Amino acid sequence: MLGQSEDLIIREITVGSSQKKCSIVYLSVLVDQNLVNTNISKIVEAKNAQEIMAISEMKNVDTVNEIADAVLSGNMVLMVDGAKTVWVMNTAGGDKRSIDEPQSEPVIRGPRSGFVESIDTNIALIRRELKDPNLRFEMHEVGERSKQKLAVCYVEGITNKDILDEVNRRLKSIDIDFAPDSSLVEQWIEDSFLSPFPQILDTERPERVIYSILQGKIGILVHGSPFALITPVTLGYALQSIDDYSQRWIIGSLLRLLRFVATFITIFLPAVYVALISYHPGLIPTQLAFSIAATREGVPFPSILEALLMAVTFEILEEAGIRLPKGIGQTIGIVGGIVIGDVAVSAGIVSPAMVIVTSLTAIASFTIPNYSTAVGLRVMRFALIFAAAILGLYGIILVFIMMVVHVVNLKSMGVPYTGPFAPYFLGDLKNLFIRAPIMTLTKRPPYLETEDTQKVNNGGQDK
Repeated sequence: MLGQSEDLIIREITVGSSQKKCSIVYLSVLVDQNLVNTNISKIVEAKNAQEIMAISEMKNVDTVNEIADAVLSGNMVLMVDGAKTVWVMNTAGGDKRSIDEPQSEPVIRGPRSGFVESIDTNIALIRRELKDPNLRFEMHEVGERSKQKLAVCYVEGITNKDILDEVNRRLKSIDIDFAPDSSLVEQWIEDSFLSPFPQILDTERPERVIYSILQGKIGILVHGSPFALITPVTLGYALQSIDDYSQRWIIGSLLRLLRFVATFITIFLPAVYVALISYHPGLIPTQLAFSIAATREGVPFPSILEALLMAVTFEILEEAGIRLPKGIGQTIGIVGGIVIGDVAVSAGIVSPAMVIVTSLTAIASFTIPNYSTAVGLRVMRFALIFAAAILGLYGIILVFIMMVVHVVNLKSMGVPYTGPFAPYFLGDLKNLFIRAPIMTLTKRPPYLETEDTQKVNNGGQDK
């Protein structure tokens, strides 16, 4: 069934004094060769089947598909002449990436260990930090051909069983050949694939998964991906950073408020500039209006083309910075932005005011902690720019209303995406726009309808 392959090893040996013939099958690139050699030596020296069974952790398989799956998972298969069953020995090994600091989520203060591609290592990272007997990992298999392991992580007694059942149902419906990353799983099980907003968040940081599952959320780990998934989530949660909790509550609250302000700048600033310049110059203070008019003198393009030209240019620079090697990418982003902006102004292609607006918008977008959320908001920015070019401020208001209607109707695993606004939970707002003192955060998010709603007991210790 496995065909001819250079890394497929089939060896014939004899067992002990009985001289019973056996065959050993494994893939050399997936096993720990030292463990294989040790097991083979013990098999050869064994006197009977009972001694073979005592060699290491073993299990019996009966079907050809089970044998193939075992070999492809890095196990060694032992087939004894005349036996009705086949024995599988755990010899999985091979090269693995060592635990390192998360690359996509810089750590300001906190654990420096990030997820890796091995699901077993990732499970161990969570278990080491969360020593809760109610912590559960339910295993699934994804990929018709790749047969990758997938783990659903939650805390029994906290997580809503209906949400858990819905997650498991969607995972079982996945029908793909291969999932090279958890992003494919995310796209398959999310509620609305037409929405630009992520309904499932990804993270490289184990502590964020732990914090989330203790709130009542569910974590999903996929073998081969260093990114864990968290669901259900809300828009407010997507704009929060785990580093908010490593700061004193006043500092954390100010940083969170600053992030919300930066989010509004990211979405609205270019559109408002285009609307004011094109349709509502009377709303601009007189001195500022004269200054902007002076800087725009000689610019051959209307404000809409200016905005689109600069926005697209900065998007290209950002994408290039991501794709290039880390050191070169940062240089391209910084130097490229400065040079292009300066040359564009000197050539009279765009006004200095537009360069300032575009630069401030780009910098504000970097404060959004989740990349997928930032990309979704950038899509909304372009929609608002076009609306401002057509109807001015009225177009911005119209598109904003459409955005609100869309977000209000959006769900994540059946949970409203706008919680705790709709449905409205007054008590949970203290952990949305601000980060309230730790001792006051005694309840889990009510919109998750967790089985255990109490987060902290009267003694101030976690349950």
